[in-house]
Amino acid sequence: MKESGRKQGALSPCAACKLLRRRCAQDCVFAPYFPADEPQKFASVHKVFGASNVNKMLQELPEHQRSDAVSSMVYEANARVRDPVYGCVGAISSLQQQIDSLQAQLALAQAEVVHMRMRQVSPSSSSSHNLPANSMDHMVDHHHQANIGGSLWSC
Repeated sequence: MKESGRKQGALSPCAACKLLRRRCAQDCVFAPYFPADEPQKFASVHKVFGASNVNKMLQELPEHQRSDAVSSMVYEANARVRDPVYGCVGAISSLQQQIDSLQAQLALAQAEVVHMRMRQVSPSSSSSHNLPANSMDHMVDHHHQANIGGSLWSC
């Protein structure tokens, strides 16, 4: 068994047993994941999930998956403490909105780059001298629509 929850030599109770005010057994399921020097880690998990439920979840998992499960519970518990209604789903939703907004800004900037490049190319083209001004804008818009999925992403 791992000894990360206890000090070398002395049997200092893990954060879970200390908070629950119980003796920390040698085979304590909490000790490897909730060390005594990180009491807030267990406190938030206990507040959201309850010690009994955390104990059951850890007992039901193979030992090699427990550390990841504890990390997930700590993350979710901390998110629930910050946002009791949505928890980590609220954080994920907020990040997704930021991604959507940034993708829209990027698409606009890329379209503007294409538009500016077309305007730089157009005066040197001999065929464009005979076209009305709005025809060039039409060509730029057509070029933009044709390249929106292709060369825009390679700029």
